[in-house]
Amino acid sequence: MTEIYVSDAIHPDVLATIGESARVHLGWGDDAVDYARVAPAVDAVILRAETFSRAVIEASPNLRIIARHGVGTDNVDLHAAAEHCVWVTTTPGANSNAVAEYVFALLLSAARKVPQAMERVRGERWSEGKSDLVGFELGGRTIGVLGFGSIGRAVTRIATGFRMRVLAYDPAVEPADIAGAGAGPVELRELLAASDVVTVHVPLLPSTRNLLGADEIARMKPGSILVNTSRGGLVDENALADALRSGRLGGAVLDVLEAEAADMKDPLRHNALPLGTTPALGVTPHVAGQTTEAFRQAGHMAWEAVQAALADRTPPHAVQPRGGRMAAEA
Repeated sequence: MTEIYVSDAIHPDVLATIGESARVHLGWGDDAVDYARVAPAVDAVILRAETFSRAVIEASPNLRIIARHGVGTDNVDLHAAAEHCVWVTTTPGANSNAVAEYVFALLLSAARKVPQAMERVRGERWSEGKSDLVGFELGGRTIGVLGFGSIGRAVTRIATGFRMRVLAYDPAVEPADIAGAGAGPVELRELLAASDVVTVHVPLLPSTRNLLGADEIARMKPGSILVNTSRGGLVDENALADALRSGRLGGAVLDVLEAEAADMKDPLRHNALPLGTTPALGVTPHVAGQTTEAFRQAGHMAWEAVQAALADRTPPHAVQPRGGRMAAEA
């Protein structure tokens, strides 16, 4: 019988469907099993937060596919997968709307000081002066979108509804395509200097690590807000903390941390960002894509890829050819 390992919770309907034709090993909950126990028998993995290193892949002789439940592949050793003829696939677009909506959940929370207002009520201080809770409106402001894939385009659609001016930077997308989607194509420096809000939507690659380093953060508009729902390594967290402490930036709201590279399931054990001492900083635990709708779509897409690979067909949304060289090296 086919053996499937599912690293983290997925939509229950999808899990039930998988269970109809395969033996499923769960990486979470009361019935959780350590992957190392089942690695010799596993044929396919549906992967969320767990890390699949070279050692893990080499301990999995029957493994034919790692189907990422999401779009990032930084927790998979792609070179080792290719060398061992293991497909790696993603689920592009499944959570684009969920992430885009979450960007505005974070942004509105920061702009209108929602956490501070709720804390005020929890502390039974309703009648105190409220001057410290004065926020700002998004209408008429400029939002800079770094990365103009499906999420960046969804952010643009929502921002337009708020009557925001949208600037976008993505060297991989033609300026005419950006303009046609309702944003103004600009270079990175111009975007940083002109934007009241900067939101990041690019993959973490060697070429994009610290995309927003100390120099770039220093070029951001004074008082602006940074939103990052993509990957922690895209932002120099030390430079960000300095900019927040000095008051140069108005705030930052992050759904990701650089420490996730060390441990995606418990990055706080490795985190260096001063979470508790920087009031203008808000962090959530990488949940931007977690909606019922996104989970259902991503789960179905991952299972479709698994079925194709196990039937010796090329699965949809493969990251690199099975057993072939990485695209960056081709």
